[in-house]
Amino acid sequence: MNTAIYPGTFDPITYGHIDVIKKSINVFDRLIVATTDNTNKHYHFSLADRLNIINNSLFRDLKLNRKKIKVISFDDLTIDLCKRYKANTIIRGLRAVSDFEYEFQLAGMNKKLNNKIETMFLMSDVENQIISSKFVKEIASLGGNIDRFVTKSTVKHLKNKI
Repeated sequence: MNTAIYPGTFDPITYGHIDVIKKSINVFDRLIVATTDNTNKHYHFSLADRLNIINNSLFRDLKLNRKKIKVISFDDLTIDLCKRYKANTIIRGLRAVSDFEYEFQLAGMNKKLNNKIETMFLMSDVENQIISSKFVKEIASLGGNIDRFVTKSTVKHLKNKI
């Protein structure tokens, strides 16, 4: 089975992330969508809430295939996660050229840690490339309409949180 890992904070998951997920499941037999609590970041949603939001978005709102996607949390290196799930590919989403430098460095470090793991960069569709979780949270906090950026259940979670 050809498995890939798509790690991220997903705070919250957006249509940009979902585009990357949909493209990934067309390439891989199984995709592990993995979220974490990186101590260097401040999160809007707790880890448990993010797992719930991701699951609701993917499986309740969009009815994606549960047999192809597994949603988990993790607290170790992504390459260790790859080993645990027998994945040889890490998926990373790119929105803009500005994302590339950081992602390139991260891919290089992962390659140094385990040269059997490849990183695949995927871009969301053009209409979703500008979407970021940060902007979605800001728009929601100011009373703006975020329906075009996230699924219905995510809209509800954001409105309840604000």
